[in-house]
Amino acid sequence: MDTETDLESLSSRELHDLAVRRALHHGDVGFFWELLRAIPAAETLEGDVREAGEDLTKVSSMLSDFLTLHEGNLGEELRPLYIDYLTKHPPKDLPKA
Repeated sequence: MDTETDLESLSSRELHDLAVRRALHHGDVGFFWELLRAIPAAETLEGDVREAGEDLTKVSSMLSDFLTLHEGNLGEELRPLYIDYLTKHPPKDLPKA
């Protein structure tokens, strides 16, 4: 099984859900910290520079974003982070694409 290829075929929402579920199950605070740090850069790539700047100073805003990271262009920008994490920690059962 080629985990990275299998992961690439999943939607951003499926990647988000797999990565978050795995990190929660294993208490992987490092992943959540990396994800929170990636939000402003992903928003900048998405074209929302103002939001990215505000997020750097508003942890509550970042936590709110965290709950919807699988949605829209932001979810697409974070795909590489999810794929990298899940490649390093392959899920036992990948959803069928």
